[in-house]
Amino acid sequence: MKNLVLVTMLLFVSFSNNSQIDFRKGEIGAEVFAGFSNFGGSVGGEIKYGIFYKENLLFGPSFRLHQTWANNLGQKFSFSMYGPGLFAHYRLQKVLFLGAEFQYLKSPFNFVTFQQDQVRQWSANLMLGGGFCFELNKRLKLNAGVFYDVINAPNSPFRSSYNFSVKNEFGQVVRILPIIYRVTFFFPFGE
Repeated sequence: MKNLVLVTMLLFVSFSNNSQIDFRKGEIGAEVFAGFSNFGGSVGGEIKYGIFYKENLLFGPSFRLHQTWANNLGQKFSFSMYGPGLFAHYRLQKVLFLGAEFQYLKSPFNFVTFQQDQVRQWSANLMLGGGFCFELNKRLKLNAGVFYDVINAPNSPFRSSYNFSVKNEFGQVVRILPIIYRVTFFFPFGE
């Protein structure tokens, strides 16, 4: 955790000496997540603070927080998941974007064994992907994309959100691909 904060600070200091970065101009990003069923649900989101490098590259720190609960056949449990991260989005022609998002999240639940760990464990997640960037107006932008979790940790809190699976000839799921959808609202600030 200390190393992640140190690396982030060093990146900001090293880039701040470059005249192509203006900390007075950037964007605040907000992503909201909600999912519900008869057995439980999850709500949460992420806040991002991005600054521009050469007009097209938006990068900066982020923070994610989720609350999950379940009532499965009388067994009730709930847990929260949180942690810092870093992101970088490169915008092409102000219509498309390529993105990399790293998050280091404290997650007490193992989504492979479906058991709650006694000790909270950290989960590293590295999402690579891209999608569309829409400027809805001068005060609001929308990024809608598809991301692939390169690390795919067993206790990754995103495992329940993976949407693509591989089935065998009998129609049984044999593998779930670590691909998720992401929709983030960005609010520009500065000049």
